[in-house]
Amino acid sequence: MTEKNSSDRAASTSSDGQKPPLYWGPAIMFAGSFLGVIILVPWYGFTYGYQAPAWIAYVVITWLTGMAITGGYHRLWSHSAYEAHWLLRVWYALWGASALQNTILEWASGHRTHHKHVDDEDKDPYSARRGLWYSHIGWMLRRYPAGVTDHKNVKNLLKDPVVVWQEKYYFWIVAAMNIGLPLLLGVIFGDVWGMLLLAGLLRLFTTHHVTFFINSIAHKWGTQPYTDENTARDNPFFAFLTHGEGYHNYHHIFQTDYRNGIRWYHWDPTKWFIKACSWVGLTWNLKTVSDFKIQRAKIQMQFKRAEQNLAASQLQADDHQRWSGVLEQEYEHFKTMLNDWTNLQAERYVTTKQNLADKWQAAAIRTRFKEIEYKLQMQHKRLSLLVAELAPA
Repeated sequence: MTEKNSSDRAASTSSDGQKPPLYWGPAIMFAGSFLGVIILVPWYGFTYGYQAPAWIAYVVITWLTGMAITGGYHRLWSHSAYEAHWLLRVWYALWGASALQNTILEWASGHRTHHKHVDDEDKDPYSARRGLWYSHIGWMLRRYPAGVTDHKNVKNLLKDPVVVWQEKYYFWIVAAMNIGLPLLLGVIFGDVWGMLLLAGLLRLFTTHHVTFFINSIAHKWGTQPYTDENTARDNPFFAFLTHGEGYHNYHHIFQTDYRNGIRWYHWDPTKWFIKACSWVGLTWNLKTVSDFKIQRAKIQMQFKRAEQNLAASQLQADDHQRWSGVLEQEYEHFKTMLNDWTNLQAERYVTTKQNLADKWQAAAIRTRFKEIEYKLQMQHKRLSLLVAELAPA
């Protein structure tokens, strides 16, 4: 049996070899939204035309709904990457409900399970190893055992009154945000059906599949600069579509970082929004990963690729030995820097604990940290050249 056939079989059957029963609610919703978007939306547009306010509402509400999922459901509640004022949490809960991706508790529970068992075909709710269709939408169409949540891994969220409130009144919030709001806008602007079709139906379809891209495409296409221990990829194009969530390889190794795109030029509006909210007291305790840990992960991946390229190369024995020596020498430098960093961390801890650090000493320690970070950056550049040199022709 080929790998593809094995994956297809796993995606379509349960552990006992039988297909799980259909999950009729999501199946009807996804089928209905698809048919509505390809039939009703263009038919109404060609027959009656859409007014500008309907298109503007579509764009704005799509943006707000997506940000509630990425900034609220994902980074705030699933990963506790920062803390937020109750006003912002209510905002997230309302617009998140409009995405029709389940309650905060269900969403976060499933996502935490995904991170804990990523790529496990039996335990990861939307394992990418079970195929693109399964990880994108198929996992929600049948009652797969991996998709069952019991909230044991989200007990901390039960302490959040906003989460509990949304769980209790979810149906009514969904109705208000998905039907009531477009209907109200339609009455105000004199285009009820246009608003319902664009700001309601098309917006829902767009939000669904943009979110699902992260579960499917971001685990299939892209780069793996930080780890190849799972299928997650960095994909700048899909980061643009998904409010910054496309830097998924980084996210899977550093999931508590409130950023997904860590560089200033990385398209990550969710990160910018969270940071901007911190300036006015709506968010705080924004968690980040140190540059040292990021560089360490990247360099470890470079060593791994250099070794793979060297093993697959067709070099003569002398050249192979020479490159092996270069690689070994770089690795010794790397171990030395790791050891220096560990010693510096211990020194800073002892100094702080004893309350003996004066401004000069603290500055000296910071300077030594910066020196190590610079050395790691230089090694990263050398290894990039080495990996390119050893890459198969």
